[in-house]
Amino acid sequence: MDQSIQKKFDSIAPMISHTPMVEICYRYRGELRRIFAKAEYYNLTGSIKDRVAFHVLKKAYEQGEIHPGDTIVEATSGNTGISFSAMGRFLGHPVVIYMPDWMSAERKNLMLSYGAEVRLVSREEGGFLGSIEMTEELAKKGGVFLPRQFSNEDNTQTHYLTTGEEIVSQLARLGLVPDGVVAGVGTGGTVMGITRRLRDENPNAKGFPLEPLSSPTLSTGYKIGSHRIQGISDEFIPELLKLKELDQVISVDDGDALIMARMLSQQLGLGVGVSSGANFVGCVLAQNLLGGESIMTTTFADDNKKYLSTDYSDPQKMKEEYLSKDIQLVSAKAYR
Repeated sequence: MDQSIQKKFDSIAPMISHTPMVEICYRYRGELRRIFAKAEYYNLTGSIKDRVAFHVLKKAYEQGEIHPGDTIVEATSGNTGISFSAMGRFLGHPVVIYMPDWMSAERKNLMLSYGAEVRLVSREEGGFLGSIEMTEELAKKGGVFLPRQFSNEDNTQTHYLTTGEEIVSQLARLGLVPDGVVAGVGTGGTVMGITRRLRDENPNAKGFPLEPLSSPTLSTGYKIGSHRIQGISDEFIPELLKLKELDQVISVDDGDALIMARMLSQQLGLGVGVSSGANFVGCVLAQNLLGGESIMTTTFADDNKKYLSTDYSDPQKMKEEYLSKDIQLVSAKAYR
């Protein structure tokens, strides 16, 4: 890698990864429990995807797959596009993002604010799968680098080397060994990478992929229904996700996820996104399977700022079947 490019990576590296671990104590039907969540909104652009953009681009430079002046082109539901927009512009690359047009306005505007060109794709034009096809078509013109987040193993490796490693190290300092992880599946890289790293420490650690209850793509194998948990369950089972390596698929109602995210914000001051609310509820379900004393981990992938124009800002009707009905948040404590 050219020394000037290496210096750029070195100069931005302190702003990515090494996020706080938050221990959240809660009661579920009166039983005191705790989960451990990585506060990923402390990354450069405010999401876990900054780790991926940094690692994928660094590896691409090391392997000669990207060159100064190349255009970075990616299909995204939001956070990955924001991260590549910021990292790409920091490194001096033009960035073009294809994104389904039903994602939140904040996502589009954040990419634009970083200097990316955003091309919105309607359902009639193919939605998410259409977005991916358009990136491949543009790449045929040359001078384009495709991160291919859904199939690039460097995505999974990112979470093995950084997110998973940090979880293991931070829990070890508390004298704890993780029993498992719950993570919503967008690309599958997060749950795959973390699970593999946790199993190095505890071979019996569980990896629970999470999907929306109303859009069970992982369970059915094809796109079905719709949901309001932006960033996961895009329209297909991603190539990176190896379900045979993982444990039970956990399904969470999007209304339950919205309520849980709002509870974390309003009761503990943890302003997290909707997928983080889903991950919390998923951890409760995992502890119902493994026992309330199990050490469950997850990620709070981003914060609430990208969701203020969505249903997140509106109180949701509590339903009898929601787990959040039986959850009382007690306290939160952060660890470096």
